[in-house]
Amino acid sequence: MIKFVHTADLHLGLQFNKVSFDKDKAYNRRSELWSTFQRIVDYSVKICADFLFISGDLFEADYFTLGDIKRVRDILETANDVNVLISAGNHDLLNVKSLYKRIEWSDNVTIFNTIGLEYKDFPHLNTRVYGYSWDKPELNENDLFKENLDLDKNINNILIIHGDIGKESKYLPMEIDQLKKLNMDYIALGHIHKPNIYNSNIAYCGCPEPLNFGETGPRGIIKGIINDGKTEIEFMPFSKRTFYEITIELNENMGHLDIVNEIKEVNIGNPSMDFYRIKLKGYIQRDIDINNFKTDLDDVFYHLELIDETTPDYDLDELEDSNRENIIGLYIKNMKEKNLDDDTIRDALYLGLDALMKVR
Repeated sequence: MIKFVHTADLHLGLQFNKVSFDKDKAYNRRSELWSTFQRIVDYSVKICADFLFISGDLFEADYFTLGDIKRVRDILETANDVNVLISAGNHDLLNVKSLYKRIEWSDNVTIFNTIGLEYKDFPHLNTRVYGYSWDKPELNENDLFKENLDLDKNINNILIIHGDIGKESKYLPMEIDQLKKLNMDYIALGHIHKPNIYNSNIAYCGCPEPLNFGETGPRGIIKGIINDGKTEIEFMPFSKRTFYEITIELNENMGHLDIVNEIKEVNIGNPSMDFYRIKLKGYIQRDIDINNFKTDLDDVFYHLELIDETTPDYDLDELEDSNRENIIGLYIKNMKEKNLDDDTIRDALYLGLDALMKVR
């Protein structure tokens, strides 16, 4: 039996320049990427994993320094009983300028090369691990599997690769049927940040830390074992923080405090730790300013963005009474004769009023 941990897309060194949160939180997220990397290595040691697979984009080459790569080396060296295998991706390229080549790595670390698939044998673990690293930022074609690998079925065969499931991709395109035909005991995929387990033998672990609101939901790592030719894997949420997008429906009867309390009662995640983007929909009283909610919620949420998609409510009785002699009053009277409990009719009423109010 062998035991492994599969991670990818850590993007250490990412600057978070194009995010919706402030510079202080961006700085914290950079630090948290490092701490999560350390936790993954520590976890691999704790469970006595035989292997730690890193399927590309370990770091952001554009922002990484020699000091940073030495820090990576020192962290991995602490896991001296864990075999660490790395296939570089499109953000941590293995080329002549690569920081991977600037230092000496400890004996437990293997970084695959860029000329076709290569493998490393671990006879004491009855395992052969295949891998491939990128040397340029785009790979429009994939010839890695055109030849039969002629696997030795008496040992465990594993592939670590960074790429995209999809024929039209410019990021080492692969097809799921093509991967299945390889008959590997496990294929550790990287590049796609959302975890996706195709079956017990093929999986994207996703990024262990979400990077923005495009990466909502659980993020983590995969833990697996291969025993007597059978593979079992488990996705494990591992991130320090999670991004959530939530929609809250309001109605015209809710006052300022009602809405604040509704937001406070969010029942997913940890408001004091996680990132929230909450869309407010429905009808809202015209004298309520959504911008005032943040002050009441700052002590509840670590990070909160409110997206206003509400429709300002009209006092229909008052508006009809004050416009009896014009088209606005007539329009309201006619619409009231319909079923205003029907969302479609009510939306039509408000859209029409918005247009009439602008031109009166």
